Formats: sequence, C-alpha cells, structure tokens
Amino acid sequence: MTMHTTFRQKAPLTEIQFCAWIAQALPGDRLEYHRGFLALDTFPGLSQLLEEERKELALLGQRAFRTQAQGLVHLVQERLGPDRFSYLAIARPRAPQGAETATLHSAEAA
Repeated sequence: MTMHTTFRQKAPLTEIQFCAWIAQALPGDRLEYHRGFLALDTFPGLSQLLEEERKELALLGQRAFRTQAQGLVHLVQERLGPDRFSYLAIARPRAPQGAETATLHSAEAA
C-alpha cells in the first residue's frame, strides 16, 4: 500500500510555489492550491481579495489548468460547504523524458 501526502498551505499559495511543488511531487501526492470558490475569488469586482492577491490567485489558477493540460497533474475539487471548495492538484506519473518532449513539440507545432 502506497502512502500519498496531501500538502495544505496555511498562507495563500503562489504560482511559483505551485510550480516548485510539481517539480518535486511524487505520483499521487496531493496539493491543496486554493480553498474557497476559485471562479468568484479571481473575478474582478466580485472577489473579496485584495487586488494583488486576486491577480496572484488568477495566475495560480491558470498555471494549474496548464499543468493539467500538460499531463502533469489531475485537478479535482472537494466540496466543503455551500460555495466553498478545496481545489486539489494530484501529481501524475511522469512520462518518459523523450515522450514528454515529443508531446510538447507536437503541441507547439499545432
């Protein structure tokens, strides 16, 4: 039985911290990258966050979606209550180095 670690930040996570976690995460490791309602928390005018915090969260959300598209993580949500979610990134097994490079080049060519 393999044990996987779930990381939860006490302070808001930055895009750079998210990338650093991906670089060292083992397959199955989980990172809570946001707690709240991501769509509302990043929307100008609706967010309760300070403008700089809102912008950083928007960058983090975009990075999470890009890493999912690259096949590095699975993104899931866990409902905590009304309009409140835990947003989790789950590290995927890494593709062989040559396969990952070929996939990136194919995506750039398209």
